[in-house]
Amino acid sequence: MSTNGLEAIQLCKSYNIDSRQITVLNNINVSVAAGEFVVIEGKSGSGKSTLLSLLSGLDRPDSGKINLAGTDITNLSEDELAPFRNRKIGYVFQSFHLIPSLTALENISFPAELNRDPQAAAKAKELLHRVDLSKRMNNFPHQLSGGEKQRIAICRALINRPQIIFADEPTGNLDSANGEIIMELLLELRKEFKTTLVLATHSREISGKADTVFSLVDGRIENSSGQVNQ
Repeated sequence: MSTNGLEAIQLCKSYNIDSRQITVLNNINVSVAAGEFVVIEGKSGSGKSTLLSLLSGLDRPDSGKINLAGTDITNLSEDELAPFRNRKIGYVFQSFHLIPSLTALENISFPAELNRDPQAAAKAKELLHRVDLSKRMNNFPHQLSGGEKQRIAICRALINRPQIIFADEPTGNLDSANGEIIMELLLELRKEFKTTLVLATHSREISGKADTVFSLVDGRIENSSGQVNQ
């Protein structure tokens, strides 16, 4: 496997609710090659978001191992993990997660500024131009439509040129027309930036565009399929 890929080995995750222990993921194995578009599909409650959180280092498994871009992230301390995530990983969430007090330009620039990149603002402006939102650079999130917010979120995910992008139901808060536009844009930019994309969705239409699909049912991967999409 390429050192730029992703591999998860026997991941388990459970939560305690009152006196009960709820198993969310049970012995999950996932392998993603560098440059792939991979979908994790399943119904609501199947464990998609939990798995994405583990794979991206936003949460930790109870047991198992995750190798991302040549690094075992399960062995990193939080102080080591935070800068690693910022350099290597981009995130796109269903609910956008933009910072309300920052403009569109500032939201995009923020991850690059954390890396002390002197070109942060210039790179953010280029991305805004790429997604046709240059005129919105000084607008705050509450002044943007849902589709515009998600385009800003995609730009923010890309600004550090991450090796892998994780997207959790990125079209879930959008109408069908805007959802199609955002999905097409995400796939275009993934190719332009030569990055790996791992996306959680319940949409069979989106799954049909992926190179590989992992189907989650009750916390287990029921099957995976390899597809060839040029």
